[in-house]
Amino acid sequence: MSIPGDQPNPYAQQPPQQPHGQPNPYAQVPGQQQPNPYAQPTLPSVPLTPAPGGYGPGAPDAPGAPAAPQPPVPPGGGQGAGRKGLVWGLGGAVVASAVWAGAIFATGGFDDDKPTADLAGYSYTGNLCEATDFSPFTDGKYKEDEPSSEEQNPEHNGTEHEALDVMNCDMDFKRDDSTDSYSSAWLYTNVQLHKKSNPQPEFQATYQAYENQRSGSTAHKVKEITGIGDEAYLVTQVDKEGSTDGDYMILAVRDGWLTYSLTWSEYVSSSSGSSSSGATAEEIEGMLKRTATATLSKLKEQGGQE
Repeated sequence: MSIPGDQPNPYAQQPPQQPHGQPNPYAQVPGQQQPNPYAQPTLPSVPLTPAPGGYGPGAPDAPGAPAAPQPPVPPGGGQGAGRKGLVWGLGGAVVASAVWAGAIFATGGFDDDKPTADLAGYSYTGNLCEATDFSPFTDGKYKEDEPSSEEQNPEHNGTEHEALDVMNCDMDFKRDDSTDSYSSAWLYTNVQLHKKSNPQPEFQATYQAYENQRSGSTAHKVKEITGIGDEAYLVTQVDKEGSTDGDYMILAVRDGWLTYSLTWSEYVSSSSGSSSSGATAEEIEGMLKRTATATLSKLKEQGGQE
């Protein structure tokens, strides 16, 4: 056992200016002690003096196992400085965002980007069937089909929403002279009130796209209709020769931000017992136009009363 102060550490150099031996190369420099990365920030404390011996904490000037290396101090002065910079950075971003939002509100930037819905006097109705005029069909060659005990004819439904109101009405018909339950005709009515976006850019494209729809021996032709709403289109299903018997037609109308469609579909069984060929395509087109004109007029009248 050596006497402290008498016998120098055989493993440490003894420069004249450091009588107590060479500092531990792995020990922390005074004033730069590595903080606990999981501890909360505390007030500055007096720096700890490193062990004078070459073996880290333990008995000074005594031989022993070297101390474990300490992790290096992160660049920038440690975690505390990083947190302070982050807080200042976030604060600056919040202030900049607040200034930007205030300028937008002051100049009305948000209002300029928000279009005003043009509902053209229309409003939501809970029963579209009450506003739909079926007389062009019932005064012609068709009659309302008698529903079963569990069904309704016509049948309606609708949904009112802050962005889009949707209304539907379906009516089943039969030919006046038909006795076959497998021969039927259907008229589907759909109304949509677009409250947040203008349907105009997509309306024409939606119905003109039917010209590219082909299935087997059937195709579609589209023509523009004038005199109803702001714009209207008639879609007719045709055979490969381009002729039609009027068994499938769509009349679509846009009036402001309202879109309206009538879809006519008819199926005639070979054993229907009908003595007539039913309405022609030209007659169905006329019925659809008259129904659309009368129905839209009534819907607008109801909207003006609310």
